[in-house]
Amino acid sequence: WHFKDKADLFNAMMERVTLPMEAALHQTGQDAAGEPLEELRRAISAAPRRIVSDVQTRRVFEVATHKVEYVDDLMPIKTRHVQARAVALGSLERSLEAAASRSAVKLVVPLPVAAQALHALVVGLIHDWLLASSDFDLCVDGNRAVDALLAGLGLPPSGHAVPPATA
Repeated sequence: WHFKDKADLFNAMMERVTLPMEAALHQTGQDAAGEPLEELRRAISAAPRRIVSDVQTRRVFEVATHKVEYVDDLMPIKTRHVQARAVALGSLERSLEAAASRSAVKLVVPLPVAAQALHALVVGLIHDWLLASSDFDLCVDGNRAVDALLAGLGLPPSGHAVPPATA
């Protein structure tokens, strides 16, 4: 009775768990002295870690990924998902661009394609893990998959020292 409709209730539920993850991704590139690629890896690994370790977050993501049907009064939820996706893709593009620039590499695909691939990988891993969590370790295997995708884009492996840019 505190909410005007299902969409309002769902949005309130999502606000509690997605904002910290969106904020982590948004923070990438904020530290000019930091290593953009490692910041990106940390931000990307935050969502799976939180889903694995926080039961409330996991339950909300289960509802959001497996129990939402975009019909009638829930269409605003689809709009919210589309907007959140656009923000995430923009953050990923900026982070990938900074990482490629700092590493002095040219990505093997256009920036929007690289961001979409990374986003799809993380969303897909979370989706699959929520379906069958005993099949793989979301954090360990997820990080390996992200590292493999980043390497396939031409970026250096995790922990690889990249010299600072010279003027």
